[in-house]
Amino acid sequence: MHADFAAWSWTSGKGIDGLELIRKPFVQPGHGEVLVANRALALNPVDWKIIEWGHPAWRTGHVPGVDGMGVVVSCGAGVPITPGTRVAYHQSLERDGSFAEFCLLDADTLLTVPAALDDTVAASLPCPGLTAWQALDKVPVTGPSDVLVVGAGGAVGLLLLQLAVQRGWRVWATAAPRHHEHLKALGAVGVFDYRDSTWQQTLRASLGERRLKAVFDTVSGTHAATLTPLLSYNGHLVCIQDRQETAPLPAFTTAISLHEVALNSFHAHASLSDRQLLRQAGELLLEGLLAGSLIIPKRQDFDFYNLPQALHALKQGGDGGKWVARLKESSQIEFSQP
Repeated sequence: MHADFAAWSWTSGKGIDGLELIRKPFVQPGHGEVLVANRALALNPVDWKIIEWGHPAWRTGHVPGVDGMGVVVSCGAGVPITPGTRVAYHQSLERDGSFAEFCLLDADTLLTVPAALDDTVAASLPCPGLTAWQALDKVPVTGPSDVLVVGAGGAVGLLLLQLAVQRGWRVWATAAPRHHEHLKALGAVGVFDYRDSTWQQTLRASLGERRLKAVFDTVSGTHAATLTPLLSYNGHLVCIQDRQETAPLPAFTTAISLHEVALNSFHAHASLSDRQLLRQAGELLLEGLLAGSLIIPKRQDFDFYNLPQALHALKQGGDGGKWVARLKESSQIEFSQP
């Protein structure tokens, strides 16, 4: 194995244009850690946001990137994983991330990838898939109910909509018009253009006397608060971006429950059993992608060496595709055990 590897380095205060391709020395995995040779990485909105905004744990030289897929090449003590295992992962924002040829990870966060699943498909799942699963898990299953997914054209919303349909819920959604027919084909009973100022009134008319059991909002805490009148008594407001700092409705009215979703927090705050549940959920989602019972947005390939340009394209928006890069396999990799 070479003594170092290529990685994209962040510089404080310089944003996406400050990313620099550098060489980093290998670090051997410690207890409970693995070293993964990346085969693919996927971009998420959180990547460009934190690169531009900064993070309390980041210093110049930090490697960004939360989602990746690769092959375990080396294991630290106490790791029951065989080198050569294909894995996908969501990396903690506080550690060097996936924008590199290799990544050092906690072994108990890894998702085993089915043998027949494409590398870039697997890399595309962890952040949006686990976020969608966590959001859905906030709401108890109580039989057929009406729920709303706001922003179903994005990766999180798209997966959330499919999982909600599979629960047997009547799923309504908002998205740009170009996504409407596709979302209906996936099981949405109705889809609204979020730019239409009358969409909430149209949804109310469609519901009749019913109200929404849950609203899953992917926009902002402020936006989510405006949707609370649509909720039923004992309904659920699930914020995937931000959270509700103050109650959006008066006390003792519809008594709704407020939920925040914070996938990155599991790295610091989840118990061992929490991590096991998350891994099981992630691996089931990967199996769903392989079986075709779940789909992700179409992939837009980019060259690893053009990563900053891809981040700019993601930031500017577009057709909602998933930006992915496939990394070349190295003939210099030697699998090793502690």
